[in-house]
Amino acid sequence: MQIKAYSLLTITTLLWAGNLVAGKLAVGHVSPMMLNVSRWAIAAFAVTIFSLPQIRRDWPVIRANWLLLLAYGAVGFSAFNAFLYSALKHTGAINGAVDQAGIPLMIFLLNFALFRIRASLAQLFGFFLTFVGVIIAVTHGHPADLARFTINFGDALMVMAVLCYSLYTVSLRWKPQLDWRSMMMACCSGAFLAALPMVFMEAKSGDLQVPTDTVGILAVIYTGLLPSLVSQALFIRGVELIGPNRAGLFINLIPVFGILLAVFLLGEDLQPFHIVALILAITGIAIAEKGKPKET
Repeated sequence: MQIKAYSLLTITTLLWAGNLVAGKLAVGHVSPMMLNVSRWAIAAFAVTIFSLPQIRRDWPVIRANWLLLLAYGAVGFSAFNAFLYSALKHTGAINGAVDQAGIPLMIFLLNFALFRIRASLAQLFGFFLTFVGVIIAVTHGHPADLARFTINFGDALMVMAVLCYSLYTVSLRWKPQLDWRSMMMACCSGAFLAALPMVFMEAKSGDLQVPTDTVGILAVIYTGLLPSLVSQALFIRGVELIGPNRAGLFINLIPVFGILLAVFLLGEDLQPFHIVALILAITGIAIAEKGKPKET
């Protein structure tokens, strides 16, 4: 059972890391907002078609919580990917992968600020290491740039993406009891609706690019089906097999896979500061997970 769970969760994080590569490959073939709206249109359509009986059963709950569910999709799905795809026009996929390692740190900060959820000393130390790692990645190995406000625009957008997904994660405490298929349908629909104004603004500015070649079309299909739906299904099954706490640790593989894919598929250069940043970020997350207070 454990081997099956580990395999499913590893594939899950590999597909999620592939979203970075797809977003980078899409540059010049499909515009960021077009990729975003197309992705969620495909995902919403696919999950609805294959889950209609379950959605009908859950409809009273969906209708009672429609605003919250749409907000989940708008912030956690659509806004996150809109910032991510826009960021990849200005920064490398390697940096985007390392920047995402800051999500656990941001979640901790939001939980403390909003709900006064405290952390152990080990967690604080772990989050500090993660923070240093992300700062090194954001400043491309020159932390002093923070004082001169010369951070790469793409990395600044990635920080906004991290904030969006962290807000979404923290707010899941209010999630209604729903089958995952119904939850995905509602969130993907919310993501699609939220992406529409973005693509209209992109068109108005003259930056809209509809995918017409193989690379652009494949990027849309990949992001719409694999990271959006297949990964979600595999992750849920992995959680069922080994529990949420152990399954959650596999998310830390996303920056690792992201860097490997960026190097081997995109030909990006792996710089020493990337390695240092990743080691600090992953070590910090591991320490934070190991040192979290025991549940009572």
